[in-house]
Amino acid sequence: MDKEKIIFHIKGLLEAIGEDPEREGLRETPQRVADMFEEVLEGTAYTNHEIAQMFGKTFSSEDNGSDEAIVMKDITVFSYCEHHMALMYDMTVNVGYIPRGKVLGLSKIARICDMAAKRLQLQERLGRDIAEIISEAAGTPDVGVKITGSHSCMTARGIKNPSSRTETRTYLGAFKTDSDLKKLLD
Repeated sequence: MDKEKIIFHIKGLLEAIGEDPEREGLRETPQRVADMFEEVLEGTAYTNHEIAQMFGKTFSSEDNGSDEAIVMKDITVFSYCEHHMALMYDMTVNVGYIPRGKVLGLSKIARICDMAAKRLQLQERLGRDIAEIISEAAGTPDVGVKITGSHSCMTARGIKNPSSRTETRTYLGAFKTDSDLKKLLD
């Protein structure tokens, strides 16, 4: 990430909206925005494969007898819409997968969701990214992801409908056809 370019362009943006980037309250804003982008868009530095490698710590499912679906619900993430760079917030992710010989460490599931969200994103793609990463990291074709969230491009601008929520679902493998597996994500 080129933080110097971000600083330059944020100064220009402030000028373009009629602000003085040298006034006391704004002098450090371009640097703070560059630091924020580096943090909240960290996931742009990694491919799905690299994220699966980073958070792919697994344990043998034979050791704990788990070949049933594993479901983690209400993982909180936020992201930024690639269309408006507007905040997608109040987002919860439910992830389910069927182990095929190995299970992911539970914190790794939440870390995968968090890192995939740290990109300019579409909610639909975020669900697909999480499913693909979980599939690779856990070594299973059977993954389901449900995401529910609010989008400030809907709630704070445009239509300004603050109660609107968007739900997306991504199913891979057995989750595509098994209605009982799909219900586990609710």
